[in-house]
Amino acid sequence: MIKRFNRLLIELPKPKYADPNAAAAVQELLGGKFGEMSTLNNYMFQSFNFRQKKKLKPFYDLVSSITAEEFGHVELVSNTINLILSGSTYPAPPDATPMQGAKDKRNSQHFIQTAQTSYPFDSMGKPWTGENVFNSGNLVLDLLHNFFLECGARTHKMRVYEMTDHPVAREMIGYLLVRGGVHVVAYAKALEVITGVDVGKMLPIPNLDNKAFADAKKFEDMGIHLRLYTFSDTDYKDINKIWKGQHPIDGQPLKVFDGMPSGSPVPDLEEIPEEFAPGISKEDFDEIAKRLMRSAGI
Repeated sequence: MIKRFNRLLIELPKPKYADPNAAAAVQELLGGKFGEMSTLNNYMFQSFNFRQKKKLKPFYDLVSSITAEEFGHVELVSNTINLILSGSTYPAPPDATPMQGAKDKRNSQHFIQTAQTSYPFDSMGKPWTGENVFNSGNLVLDLLHNFFLECGARTHKMRVYEMTDHPVAREMIGYLLVRGGVHVVAYAKALEVITGVDVGKMLPIPNLDNKAFADAKKFEDMGIHLRLYTFSDTDYKDINKIWKGQHPIDGQPLKVFDGMPSGSPVPDLEEIPEEFAPGISKEDFDEIAKRLMRSAGI
């Protein structure tokens, strides 16, 4: 089971302007083939279906703990998209065509289908599919796939980073470049333990250090690329049998942290009257408050 906390992995900056086309590009990092929906569901089903969990516990613990972190990555990218879309339209009566600008944006589904919020589709509006999940049942093959998946995800993050300078997108991508890099190294180390092959010698893929990206460098300077979390108070502690030694790129010591990062507040999205979202007027809210008080016996 996953215990949920109402926190984001990092604090996202308050947007100063909207950029719907940037939000469309960032969608690839959520619902694309190498997006966070894919990493989450690949590892989640591999952890559900893992054979000999006790005998091969360090590997099961690794996939399981990374699964929990990936849930937070999905949440982080989704909130990033929401913030980048904030302020795209303006309140006005329907006949004033308050959303006329939306028809010229690259992804009109953000305005028609989701009321200016994220959705599990890619940058071109194609829905994410379970066909992106790979779970062969063979541990070496699954770990090798995961290593490749994280390298592909890193490539896409780097490309979207170069597509937009929106501060919210840059903050999120910088962080996920670092954390995705952790997962690349973790799967490389797992493959080395199980096969004896030093996959870490291939890193980084692509051959560009995270420090080349200003918004990733600051997180590496904090040592976040050296940490792997159990995302549990009591379980998955055997990841320390894999996540140990030195980082293959800068040689710094790796460390396992029990639990999860402290996190930051989740953004509270403003209403969008022209989208009828959330569709609760002041009068509705006052009546709801009265009903809640009555149900609480107040």
